Amino acid sequence: MSYQLNYGSGDALLVVDMQNDFCEGGALAVTGGAALVPGINAQIEAARAAGARVFASRDWHPVDHVSFMHRGGSWPVHCVQDTEGAAFHPDLALADDVIRVSKATAFDTDAYSAFDGTGLGNYLKEKGIERVIVCGLALDVCVKATLLEARREGFTTLLLERLCAAVDVDAVGGCRREFTAAGAEVNS
Repeated sequence: MSYQLNYGSGDALLVVDMQNDFCEGGALAVTGGAALVPGINAQIEAARAAGARVFASRDWHPVDHVSFMHRGGSWPVHCVQDTEGAAFHPDLALADDVIRVSKATAFDTDAYSAFDGTGLGNYLKEKGIERVIVCGLALDVCVKATLLEARREGFTTLLLERLCAAVDVDAVGGCRREFTAAGAEVNS
């Protein structure tokens, strides 16, 4: 599952939500999530070696978040701040210079995209980032929202599809078509 990408200083690798609760054994597990870690680690290493910036987004919900079923939301309790479930997968190689982006941190607001309410788009522009390369979990939920928002923000966008897994594998084809229609490149 390795890609031969040419990273540069105008690139940002954005690893989406590689958290314990989204991997096997977690509260909202995506089948195949943990298996992505070695390939993502290789991309992190390649990006850092080439001078690209690396970001890792995470759901960082307060207790009683609006997205939880008992509050009328769509999801079981997951990724509660400072819990083991919210931690990044233990084998994910996040060096100290990897910027962690926390989303959905307010009680009353949900966020699927790493750009939603985080200031990430403006930060990337300030740093001269032109291309955003996306991988992680889940392809049909937070990866999708993040990739589409990166395009709306004006970034050249590349999806590393083999380094993603979907909640609903039947949705992957539709996601791919939506990404392509939005002008994103899909490396499948």
